Amino acid sequence: METQGLSKKRKIAGWVFAGLLTALLLFSAMGKFTMPEMAENFTNWGLGDWRTIIALGEIISAFLFLFPKTNVYGVFLLSAHMGGAIVTHMSHGEPFIVQSVILVLVWITAFIRNPELLPKFKS
Repeated sequence: METQGLSKKRKIAGWVFAGLLTALLLFSAMGKFTMPEMAENFTNWGLGDWRTIIALGEIISAFLFLFPKTNVYGVFLLSAHMGGAIVTHMSHGEPFIVQSVILVLVWITAFIRNPELLPKFKS
């Protein structure tokens, strides 16, 4: 998406939010590789063999989300990723508020950076 028409404040806010969310997502992905409790959680959820694939998908999605030219792809991939995380937590009776908040922040950031994105869903 083209960000040429956005105000300077909106561009800065978009980059700040995107940077913070990307850092959070990269931290989360690294935890899937390094934290034993994450490995245990994935095993308990029946996703032990998928932990590495999910973490790599999270890393790729986070970087796509960060850069304006690929931001829309990142938004859609992160929506799917966080939706899967929400469903996984819900189906195991675990809290899913953190995943929900991250998903909402992804979409708010997407709207800040690409205001023309949401009206396309109306048609």
